[in-house]
Amino acid sequence: MDLLIEATIPGIRQGMSALSIEEDAWMPLLGPATVSDHGDLAMACHSLARILRKSPVDIAEEICTAIAPNIEEIAEVTSMNGFVNIKATDVWFSERVTEVATDQRLGIAKAKVPRTVAIDYSSPNVAKEMHVGHLRSTVIGDALTRILTHQGHTVIRENHIGDWGTPFGMLIEHLLDLGEVEAGDELGVGDLDSFYKTARGKFDEDPDFASRSRARVVLLQGGDEDTLRLWKVLVNESTRYFNEVYRLLDVLLVDDDLMGESAYHSLLPSVVSRLSDSGLLEVSDGADVVFPGGHLNREGEPLPLIIRKGDGGYNYATTDIACIIDRTERLHADDLLYVVGTPQSRHFEMVFEVCRMAKILGEGHRSEHVNFGSVLGSDGKVLKSRSGSAVKLVDLLEESISRAAAVVEEKNPELGEDEKKRIARAVGIGAVKFSDLSNDRRLDYVFDWSKMLSFEGDTAPYLQYAYARICSIFTKVADSEWSEYPIFVNDEYELRLARSILTYRDSFESSARDLMPNRLCTHLLALTSAFGSFYENCPVLIAEDPKVRNSRLRLCDATARALKTGLSLLGIDAPERM
Repeated sequence: MDLLIEATIPGIRQGMSALSIEEDAWMPLLGPATVSDHGDLAMACHSLARILRKSPVDIAEEICTAIAPNIEEIAEVTSMNGFVNIKATDVWFSERVTEVATDQRLGIAKAKVPRTVAIDYSSPNVAKEMHVGHLRSTVIGDALTRILTHQGHTVIRENHIGDWGTPFGMLIEHLLDLGEVEAGDELGVGDLDSFYKTARGKFDEDPDFASRSRARVVLLQGGDEDTLRLWKVLVNESTRYFNEVYRLLDVLLVDDDLMGESAYHSLLPSVVSRLSDSGLLEVSDGADVVFPGGHLNREGEPLPLIIRKGDGGYNYATTDIACIIDRTERLHADDLLYVVGTPQSRHFEMVFEVCRMAKILGEGHRSEHVNFGSVLGSDGKVLKSRSGSAVKLVDLLEESISRAAAVVEEKNPELGEDEKKRIARAVGIGAVKFSDLSNDRRLDYVFDWSKMLSFEGDTAPYLQYAYARICSIFTKVADSEWSEYPIFVNDEYELRLARSILTYRDSFESSARDLMPNRLCTHLLALTSAFGSFYENCPVLIAEDPKVRNSRLRLCDATARALKTGLSLLGIDAPERM
């Protein structure tokens, strides 16, 4: 309840000053109450006992006496077992929720100091299909992009695709063996994995093919015109496929967001030069390396970050450093976010540290690895297809839409076919996204079809249905006078809903600050639950008193806008009919 804290702080500060209690002693103790029946805010006084040499019970009573007169128009103050409990009045709630409901942004202020944020996410590889492992990076990155943009920051989407390196020698040679037309046809059907696996198999089994592939890599890196043309065939077909996935998944990524490894190839020698000029580069086992402090190998020895290998080739850490140089110096990014799986944590720690040592990252920069866990099957292992291979992302999304279509058909068979398809897509894709985003990104989670497509429980369909139900209320409202009326909170169910509307800002800001979309998901679920109780117990359209009717319509409207906006920030559509 940040709004209530902001409102009561001056009065609390005045009372605490009278008791000679320092602000740095009591301020950290004030926060949301864990038991809503006791109040909206609470302050535990037990740690103050050591300072004031009194019992927590006595301290709490003294604080109540001191601060109550200062905030009596805002809240009631009581003490219990060494706790100070602060409960906002119905009048205060009514006034504040009216203000928030009137605000198009529902109380969410834009950042006072906007920053430029480069966010690296999705990052598939050319000539390889996107699998379920790409799902988390893509939907988490997309949600954070939307959230930070809504907060007023300039967000630069960076889709760092793997389009360079030694595998392209064998891929180009396989393309030539097939013929460009036939290869284009094979790639065009979207079976990129088959193309890659066949090339890999030939490389491992055919010495002549392997030799040609290695020679082709040299030509590619040397800028051979015909080799580059063939390489672009692979990149273009893969890009077309990526775009199909992104369209199906309904994310913001477009061609302009693509930045392949190839874009940084010419910058790699300058990375070596900058690290050398900084006095950081050392030779270890014939390779050029940097030793960032605090990182040890299994033997307890300093762990190097390899910049240039002994054979003169560059490591992927070199490319990452080139990315950081580009994003800070060309794009002028203040914040660098990398939405990449947890196994890469040490890599990013070392890269960031080297960049700080080389002054590539300054004090004003924020660099953060936005890590995430794995998607698991019901067996508790990484989700696989029936064949044992990784689940293709397209297959997963299309199956979700198909399953959602069956649910929509069962619930609303009277809808037109086009509308059924539109709703099924919104429900199916929304279910997949919410199932992912509603979990703490740092943890693994189990993929469960039956749970994620349910209209009950912690799911996107549950939220989407609530929004559609509110929309149906307003189809029966002929006038617009209700929008001009203030909100009066007089009922416990109204109060619970009003409290949830007011704390929408808190959950949003927490999600943005800590890059945790699941906190917004949790709030939307709580908001929907509060609305469900309100709707069951508080008549809206049939309320006898026009003031009550109009007040409740405004509560419904604010709830609908919070749901629609919140789902949109997660990249999820909210149909008006379900």
